[in-house]
Amino acid sequence: MARPKSASHDLKREQILDEAASCFARQSFPATSVNDIATACGTSKARLYHYYESKESILFDLLDRYTQRLLALIGESEARAQRKNLSERDALAELVHAFLAEYEHSATRHAALVSDTKFLGEVQRELILNRQRDVVAAFTRFLRRAYPERVTPANQTALTMMLFGMINWTFTWLRPGGAMSYDAFADEVVSLLENGLAG
Repeated sequence: MARPKSASHDLKREQILDEAASCFARQSFPATSVNDIATACGTSKARLYHYYESKESILFDLLDRYTQRLLALIGESEARAQRKNLSERDALAELVHAFLAEYEHSATRHAALVSDTKFLGEVQRELILNRQRDVVAAFTRFLRRAYPERVTPANQTALTMMLFGMINWTFTWLRPGGAMSYDAFADEVVSLLENGLAG
């Protein structure tokens, strides 16, 4: 009979994933060893193998949980917009704010999503890429509804990726406690969507 999981099992996994994401961001996925992750967690490599069978399984769980969280944010934003009876433009603003609030606390996980998905096996990589496509499709829907006169089938991909270009790379330059907060940056993104730089 299999031994039951302890109540702290998932909490420990989250701690491992946080430390692993930091290691991957600091020294790259290929350069990080299981021993590096174990050391960062303050545990042994043998103990780490109790939770994960390989570095690749850590990466997959990290990206699996993170992409599920991003999709959940979209659902939460849609529900909040309906509950508050928001306009389509305000609903898009809520989504931008929700994603940047997540990015503020998940910078190393987001870095792994952007940089390390390619190191997964084919089936796992395709699952993560499909979730990323679902996120992009959702942002396209929000944009189309917010600006139906501006977003067309001909330009919707370009405009959606332009929006992602503004928010997706914040982990490389926007620092918590810096000159601009994530919330203030979200306001700037929304203002740019609404008014352009001349507005």
